[in-house]
Amino acid sequence: MSDTIWAPPRDVTDLEDCYFYHTMDIPGLGVVEGEWDLRGKEAAYLGNVDFNGKRVLEAGTASGHLCFSMEKMGAEVVGYDIDENQQWDIVPFHGIDYEEHIALFKRHIRKLNNGWWLAHKANNSSANVVYGTIYRIPETIGRFDVGTLGSILLHLRDPFLALQSIAAHVDQTIIVADILPRLRSRVLEYVTRARHMHFIPDAKTKAPYDTWWRISPRLMREFLMVLGFKRIEVSYHDQCFQGKTARLYTMVGHRY
Repeated sequence: MSDTIWAPPRDVTDLEDCYFYHTMDIPGLGVVEGEWDLRGKEAAYLGNVDFNGKRVLEAGTASGHLCFSMEKMGAEVVGYDIDENQQWDIVPFHGIDYEEHIALFKRHIRKLNNGWWLAHKANNSSANVVYGTIYRIPETIGRFDVGTLGSILLHLRDPFLALQSIAAHVDQTIIVADILPRLRSRVLEYVTRARHMHFIPDAKTKAPYDTWWRISPRLMREFLMVLGFKRIEVSYHDQCFQGKTARLYTMVGHRY
């Protein structure tokens, strides 16, 4: 397989040029603060899957905390994330300065990618990364034993297409972590036996502009079964988001 799809390395040394999505312990630099702090709970977040000897495609690698964690668990990891020149799925509220938001996100993505490269070097990582749109992953990226999607589907206009795109490259296991819907929504789903996906954007407040959906575990299970994952496991765990406790679920789908 040609290695031309791998993003060329960046020599990033200044923390000011970086943005960190996760709080990370970076060798030689110490702790950098991020929105999510998964430290010590990475295994729960990833469904307690055994990564030793597995080739993993990590969708939404961000600043790389889970990428480098899986690598330390024995995986060969390829990260995949949005290219700074790709358009983010911003909610197109009428009346907002859409072009300004696009420009801001491009700068944000550049700093996020920089964070990955700084941590990559500090961790002496062997992981590769590919930048592009999650809706069209290049065939040349190859085949994987495991695919992971950590809390990214809620940020995408078409979460099923993104999941399908990743699943097309996965031969064994897929791992999806997402925020658990509120109790009221879960009770309604249980009573009606429906499968819910709640639309988050509010036309009155014009917010949020970077989050689209809250996907229920019941619906996520159906997504995975449609895509050929016959055996499904679900677990629940608490994580730290911006200093507060967030309840998440992780769904692990197996093809066999």
